[in-house]
Formats: sequence, C-alpha cells, structure tokens
Amino acid sequence: MSTINHLTTLEELSLEEIAKILDLAEQYANGKTKTIKNTVVANLFYEDSTRTQYSFEMAQNKLGIKPMTFNVATSSVNKGESLYDTVKLFESIGCAAAVIRHPENSYFSDLITKIKIPILNAGDGSGNHPSQSLLDLLTIKQEFKQFANLKIAIIGDIANSRVAHTNISVMKRLGMDVHLVAPDIFKEAGYDWEEIDDVVPEMDIVMLLRIQHERHDLKMSLTKEEYHQTYGLTTTRANRMKNGAIIMHPAPINRDVEIADELVECEKSRIFKQMENGVYVRMALLDWALN
Repeated sequence: MSTINHLTTLEELSLEEIAKILDLAEQYANGKTKTIKNTVVANLFYEDSTRTQYSFEMAQNKLGIKPMTFNVATSSVNKGESLYDTVKLFESIGCAAAVIRHPENSYFSDLITKIKIPILNAGDGSGNHPSQSLLDLLTIKQEFKQFANLKIAIIGDIANSRVAHTNISVMKRLGMDVHLVAPDIFKEAGYDWEEIDDVVPEMDIVMLLRIQHERHDLKMSLTKEEYHQTYGLTTTRANRMKNGAIIMHPAPINRDVEIADELVECEKSRIFKQMENGVYVRMALLDWALN
C-alpha cells in the first residue's frame, strides 16, 4: 500500500527528509520548473492568512496546479459541517491534496487516518507551522550554508507562537544554538529564558515575533512604545548586532513594536526574502506530497 505524504509536523520528518525538501526548494529558487498537470488542490483556511495562503496559491500556479480556495464565511461550516466532512468533500470531488489552516491544535490527528489525500498543515493553533519553519531554514541555509552551531535568538510571544514552537524543535535537531527572550506573560515552562540585551550582540540570527493577540485574552501592561523599548529590536540594538548577522520575522509585522520600522528593509533584514522563499518551499512541498 502506498504511503500518503502528509505534512503535519516537522517532528514526523527525518533530518534527511527535511534536507531533501530544502534541496528541492533551492532548485526551484534557482529556476527549476515543473508542471503537474490535471491537478486541483483545495486551500482551506479557517483562520485569516495573507502570506501562507497566497504563497501556497502562487506555488500551485507556478506548478500548473489549479487552486480551489475554500471560503469559510460562505460555506456549510456555518450550518454545522465538521472539518472531516468538509475535507472529505474535497477529496470526493477530485482534489489531489488539501492545504489546511485551523485554530485547533493538532486538528489533523484524526484526519490523516481517514483522508486518502495528502494534508499539508498550514498552521494549527499555537502548535505547528511546518512550511513557515522550512522557509526560515531555507533562508538561513542560503545565508550561512549550514545550520550546526549557528546562534539564533527568538524574541517575543513565544508561548502562543506556532512558528516559535516549530522552529525551536527543528533548529535544535539541526544543531543550532537557540536562545529565547519573552515578557513574563509569554514565557512557558520547559525553556530557559534570557535577556534581550545579553543575547543580541552574540547572535547570527535575530528572529522577532509579533504579539498573538488573537490567541489569548492577556492584557499587556506595556504600551506599544514601552514594549518596543523593552523587548523590540530597536535601531540601537540592531547596531550592536555582529557583522554578518541577519534579522528575520515570520510576519505580519507590527512596525515599531517588535521591530523598528526602519529595520524591516535594512541591509541585515531577510524578512521579504523569507516571503519569497515561501513560494519555493511550498512548491517543493506540493511536489513532494503529490509524488
């Protein structure tokens, strides 16, 4: 019986499989072309998305795949239809795969045992965001040609960030030295915590995270300006970064909160490079899942 190439978490992929996907993404970044004919992929986004949704759609278009975009607001979800029944519909009408973002952590646990087409996880609650992590890794690989012993600081709302949770896990597996900084209300058990001004000058990569207001009811005691000065990448802090170090952010960006406006497109920034790489990574993932 053939194996279905679901992408739910990076923990389910070996380092060799991750390397192969990154190599394929790099080939697409370097101009590789491929057409996957007569194929339709369903995009089911139960949460708001700009980069991930349209990056997947662009990847599908570049591969000759027809995207079928699901609109939650006008769907039978509003009549009580379950996630399983919705995905089963797209399988039944001939879609070759389903790209899904959903607010429930591990929404895919039951789906992957029942659905006969690949499920590509485009984000589950505060749990996992494998395609974002892969595009982050591709960006780092392009910059440094390796992962082992690189130092990265991940700074911000780590407790509620699926990007942080996925990156922390896979980056440690790859031999990276991961440092974490967060306000007390965004810390969680099981991690070691550091101070921003101690880590920034030592890092190869500084990755900022926005505050995930949609995932909690916590009220910040700091104003945006106070947060920026206390936990944000200010121009002063950026000037203390070592030569060759880069700035990353999964976006959307809250300018002058977690990162100074003038740093978003500065020489050290790879934020829009990450977005570009998102297309190549998702092309590679679709290619991998459908073959």
